[in-house]
Amino acid sequence: MPQLLIRNLEEETIQKLKALAKNHNRSLQGEVKLILEGYANSPDESPLTIAERWQSYFAGRIFNDSAELVREDRER
Repeated sequence: MPQLLIRNLEEETIQKLKALAKNHNRSLQGEVKLILEGYANSPDESPLTIAERWQSYFAGRIFNDSAELVREDRER
């Protein structure tokens, strides 16, 4: 399997990646591999295109105000 070497990463970046890996119970290599594969396999849509798709999906729908539910839950 091919390998990849990334040079000159900021120390802060390494520390954040290590923390992510620890939180997900993975090795640093496993975490970085998952991040890179996820990014590389994500659709090539722009954020605007994705937002427009969601807006059209929810267009015309009526949503209840959740404030009443939150208030009821607080009273428990």
